[in-house]
Amino acid sequence: MSEPEDEFAALFEASLQPTRLDRGQAVEGTVVAIGPEVAFVDVGGKGEALIDVAELRDEAGALEVAVGDRVHAVVVSTEGGLRLSRRLARGAATDQQLDAAFHAGLPVEGRVERAVKGGFEVRIAKHRAFCPVSQIDLLRNTDPAEHVGRVYAFRITEYKDGGKDLVVSRRALLEEEQQARAAEVRRAIVPGAVLTGRVASVREFGAFVDLGAGIQGLLHVSEMAWSRVPDIMEIVAPGEEITVKVLRVDEDTQRIALGLKQLSADPWATVQARYEVGQVRTGRVTRLAEFGAFVELEPGVEGLAHASTFAPTGQAGGWQRSIAAGTTAAFEILGIDVGKKRIGLAPVPEGSSRSSGALSDADIAPGARLVGKVERHESFGVFVFLAPGRVGLVPLSEAAVARESDLAAVFPVGSDIEVMVLDVDPQGRRIRLSRKAVLHAQDAEELREYTEREDGASREGFGSLADKLRGALKPREE
Repeated sequence: MSEPEDEFAALFEASLQPTRLDRGQAVEGTVVAIGPEVAFVDVGGKGEALIDVAELRDEAGALEVAVGDRVHAVVVSTEGGLRLSRRLARGAATDQQLDAAFHAGLPVEGRVERAVKGGFEVRIAKHRAFCPVSQIDLLRNTDPAEHVGRVYAFRITEYKDGGKDLVVSRRALLEEEQQARAAEVRRAIVPGAVLTGRVASVREFGAFVDLGAGIQGLLHVSEMAWSRVPDIMEIVAPGEEITVKVLRVDEDTQRIALGLKQLSADPWATVQARYEVGQVRTGRVTRLAEFGAFVELEPGVEGLAHASTFAPTGQAGGWQRSIAAGTTAAFEILGIDVGKKRIGLAPVPEGSSRSSGALSDADIAPGARLVGKVERHESFGVFVFLAPGRVGLVPLSEAAVARESDLAAVFPVGSDIEVMVLDVDPQGRRIRLSRKAVLHAQDAEELREYTEREDGASREGFGSLADKLRGALKPREE
């Protein structure tokens, strides 16, 4: 062989020889087999090493690695074969092992001795280490007494003067574990999934729920119950464990929308079968708006009584003074839209029903004389409120007033007015009324009454005269 070939052969043969490893030396290898108690790690030309399976499990007992995964460890024994560890016990950690753990990023065990200014004093073997208060836990502002005396796993973040100056972090390891669990948790967070979480915090708009590994979703107040939620704390409380349904997951922002009401039946699913137009139902006014009153007919089913369904009062917003939030009253169903989850309502006057107090379609018919309330004025006539949802028009020509008259003065808004129905369209929504027809009818009634009185008086007068004549003639006959 030539000299270059001899050199290459020597190097190749040397590479096949196992390299000596010392205690405390950091190594990286590949997991080749996992048994009940130990796993085998291929450390290359250095041979195979053993590591306890317990060191490959997380806090929940699940294996963190699989065959083929790469692991970092430290040699803790060379007697009878290589023995590795991913964690250095606090009492068995040598200076060399601590140095190796620092460079390899391996965790070491330490006991929190006491709280000091800005953090904690941690004992690792014969060394004292410092853990900043921000690095002792994932949570901020924890009670120092909760940690003193505890044995934790730490990561060495600073290693100076041969181990005389050590700075450690428990938070770094907790964050890594959390991130590992987060990947698994996120795989389970898909739309439609039902998960158990813990309420992390409650705000005025909803609650943040921890689904595990620090992953939080928002349970908006509108998704807590089918009915309106006046107080969130009546539904959820911080620290409470609840079951929720995943509604949406935003892939870009990773925001998670959760729902609670979706785990119970939607009351609107049976509204079509249980409600119908014309029914009178008792409801509770939940809130007032400028355009009307929202009324809860049952938990999760809410309708709207529009402002126009209340009798006019002649004052702006006067209808709101006739009803208050929290009031329970009777309402008639005017319309139902299940698709949009809307129910139109109208208040039924107290002490009345559709048959006695509230007008029906049969009552509003041509020729009927009704008493309504003036709702508003226009240049062409007066609008009259007849019943909830039923408004008619008295044209100017039927108002029985001179054209130059002030309608607002003659017919004040909110005042009663007697009218006669002239025409009603097939849908019953366009109603033509007349005040003049009522006056004509009243004149006719008065004339008839007068005529009847006069006829009666005439008959009574003739009768009296005849009696007097008979009385005067009777003595003469005798």
